[in-house]
Formats: sequence, C-alpha cells, structure tokens
Amino acid sequence: MTNPLLIPELREMLKEGDISSLKEFCEELHPKLVAELISGLEPNEIWAILLSVNNITRAEIFSNMEEEIQIRIISTLKRQEIAKLLSDMPPDDRVDLIKKFPEPLYEAVLPAMAQAEREDIRRLIVYKEGTAGAVMTSDYATLPLHITAAEAIDHLRSVAPDKETIYYAYVVDENRTLLGFVSLKDLILAPRTAKIEDLMHRDVIYARVYDDQEEAARKIQQYDLLALPVIDENNSLVGIITHDDAFDIITQEHTEDMEKFMAIAGSHQARAYLKTPTWIHFKNRVYWLVSLAAIGLISGIIIHNYEHILSNLLILALYMPMVADTGGNTGSQSATVVVRALALGEIRKDDYLKVIFKEFKISILLGIILGFLAWIKVLFLSSSSDIPQGFSLGKIAFTIAVALGLQVITATMIGAILPLMAVLFKKDPAVIASPALTTIVDITGLLIYFFTAKFFLGI
Repeated sequence: MTNPLLIPELREMLKEGDISSLKEFCEELHPKLVAELISGLEPNEIWAILLSVNNITRAEIFSNMEEEIQIRIISTLKRQEIAKLLSDMPPDDRVDLIKKFPEPLYEAVLPAMAQAEREDIRRLIVYKEGTAGAVMTSDYATLPLHITAAEAIDHLRSVAPDKETIYYAYVVDENRTLLGFVSLKDLILAPRTAKIEDLMHRDVIYARVYDDQEEAARKIQQYDLLALPVIDENNSLVGIITHDDAFDIITQEHTEDMEKFMAIAGSHQARAYLKTPTWIHFKNRVYWLVSLAAIGLISGIIIHNYEHILSNLLILALYMPMVADTGGNTGSQSATVVVRALALGEIRKDDYLKVIFKEFKISILLGIILGFLAWIKVLFLSSSSDIPQGFSLGKIAFTIAVALGLQVITATMIGAILPLMAVLFKKDPAVIASPALTTIVDITGLLIYFFTAKFFLGI
C-alpha cells in the first residue's frame, strides 16, 4: 500500500535530517503500516528511516516488509548491520529471510552474530519447507514443575520482552520434555503458593517438527489455540507456532489449493498476483490448458463418429450443451466437497467407500430431479419443432432426460473418485480433480448421450 503522496514528505524529512519527525512517524503507526508506506522508497532511504527508531521497532518494521524489499535493503548494508538487524528479528522471520541469502552472504553474516542466535538459526534452518519445524519460532516461555504460581509470574515478567507470546507457558523437565502447559489466566487466578505441577494442563495438543504445516495450522484453528507447541522425535519442546503464523499458513494453502484446482501451475503465494510477471502467469497456465485441449480432441472424434445421429435428429444437437454443462457443474460440486473434506482431515482412507456410496446416493437424487426438469424443458421449448417421421417429441424428451440423469450420476461419481484416487497415489487432489474432471466428464457425457439416443431411439 505505497502512498505516493507521502513519499515526497518522507524524502523531505530525510533531506532536512528531521530525525524526530521520522521517529514519530514510525512509532505512532503500526509496524505493518509503516512497512507498506515506505516500501516505495529506495533501499538506502528506507534504511535511513529505520535508523531513526530503536532496534526493536526497526526489526518489527523490517519483518513486515515484502521479502523482495528486505533482500534489496540487506544488499546495501554492512555485515555488522545485517547481523544486528537479524538478531533483533523474530526467529521464524529471521530464518525465512536467511534461507533466501546467497551462500557467501550467509557464511559472512553468521559468524558476526552472537552464539545463541547462530545456534538458533542452525536448529531452525534444517527443517524442510512446508513442515511445522520450518514455520515455528523458538521465542516461547517455559516453566519448571517445582515453582509456585507467584514465582512463575515473576519469571514470565522477566522474560516477556524476549518472547513472542507469554499467554501460554510450557512446562518442561530438565531434558526439555513437554509435560504440560499453563495459561497466563491460570497463573493470575491461582493462589500464589499453588504449584505449577498442580496447575498445569497435561493433555497438550501439539505438532511434530516434520508434520505438514497446514495440519499444524488446522489444529490451532480447530482447538482455538493462541499457539501450538512443536516437539521433536524425543518429545522435547523445540518451538511453537503462533496463531498469526497459522492464519498466514491457511491463507497460503488456500491460495495454493484454489490455483491448483483451476489448473494453474508454478509456485502459489498469497498476495503475489501483481508482483508476478505476465510471462510467468502465462507459463503457469498454458501447460495444463494445452494438454487438456489436446485430450479434448477425443470429444471431437466422438461427435464425428455419431454425426449421422445428429443429422437425423437435429434436436439432439440443441440439448448437448445443456447435458454437458449440467455434468460439469455436478462433477465440480462433488470434487469441491471431497477436496475440502480431504484438506480439513475430515476424510481418511477408511472412509473412502462411505464417501463414494454417499455421493452415489446424492447423485441418484440429483439425476432424478434434473432429468425431470430436462424432460419438461424439452417438451416446452421444442413443442413447435419439426420432428422427423417415426419419432415423437415425448420419446426424444425422455431420451434426453435419461441421458442427463446418467450424466449427473457419472459426473458426480467421477468428481468424488478422482481426488480420492489422487490421495491414494500420493498426488495433490486439487491438481487432479478440477483440470482432469472437466475433460473426463465431457468425454463420458458425449458417450452417454449418444449411446442413450441410440438405445431408446434406435438410430
């Protein structure tokens, strides 16, 4: 949200050396808003503005900037300046940025940082993108078992400035094994002398470091958590995922699923449309479309083979689009419902037959209703049409209605089965379902339409 009217004012402040006004501008607004407003400036100008505030505020504003701008600013700084800035950033944001560093810059900056930050970076950077470990932060509060509620509050008060959240404090033993947690509310309401061991909740919802990040984010959403602890293979607490990070993950995954569902390839990032070049958008879309267009030639071959049916009964050609559209709509509905249920973890492998049977029952009901409506539609719209000798409008309407009903049933089943098969073969159901669905439903729809016409009308 760069404000072109504000940029000249900021440059005037920089030119005049009005540090107090720049500081006031940065401190009165939310760091995210400041980051957006100054993003239109040159990197050296942005850094000059950031130097007007304290280290913590500087790191907060910088952390809220777009990654591309962060890299541009970093490229203008000295090694010690980069190290200091990274040290003040939240651990998860810091590691995300460092992963984009070229190897020489990474090797140059890391030794300039304090040992604690270096070790933290080395721990977090090893986790694969898309896992809970890759998005967690190491800024969390822990408590031992033996202290009292009063001592716990004093401890949290002392560590709060360095932690991302203290609303949950995690209880660990000497090996950092996760034993339970207490909320800040628990501590405030408890008697001062109450032991943490008696106050803590032992039934902890957690994620493991190599769990999928979306699965971890869904747990935060499902259980209304402010943060989710992340443990390693030894059940030791190694980080937390906060609710704001979970929101970003779900937004990113939703964007990815929607674009994959519409056959858009490439990387999938939220809020990246305007930043992506036209050529990249073209490449992300063209491969699937060309491939599906090639497969779609089968539809042309089918129509060509049954050309004699259309020439004998032109009325059948008038209602082909209706049958095709209805099949596409019902198939897309079924696929969307199943893909969403898979994404939310509502369907497991043991449930596949139940899902297929349920969609089959739904498809029969839909086929009956839509087939009946198609029968009425043909009788009404074609009542004045010329019908070749030997045929009746009622029989033709019945044939079209049956074809449409069968198309609805098959399209619904295909829409349900395709994403389930994709999961079985460890493929993304969103990628398989929609692009393949449209083409397959078109082909099966034409076959059903012409076979039905041939069977009932004897053409």
